[in-house]
Amino acid sequence: MEIMATNDYTTIEEKELLELAKKRVKKIKDFYIHLFIYAIGVTVFVLKTYFGVPFNFIPVRYINWFVMSVWTFFLVVQAVQLFFNEVVFGKKWEQKKIQNFIEKDSNKKTWE
Repeated sequence: MEIMATNDYTTIEEKELLELAKKRVKKIKDFYIHLFIYAIGVTVFVLKTYFGVPFNFIPVRYINWFVMSVWTFFLVVQAVQLFFNEVVFGKKWEQKKIQNFIEKDSNKKTWE
């Protein structure tokens, strides 16, 4: 019976790790998509502002210094959340949290 419990915890832990990995990959993918769109926006902004290219259709018409500043701020915030979070809350922290969740779950099961 003890071996079965260990296997259950292993599969639960593997499922949790897989879910965390999927979420992390999605966040990284979303960041790179945002970065790509931002690069296009910066290119359009530079062409419009410094080279006088007449972009007068609806979404591009409203790109100005304020919009680019706010967009840059949000991109930096997203990057800090994604990459700085890894430094502060690294693998050891994730493993401890996963272990805590597993222990809490196992304590609930033993008392039922």
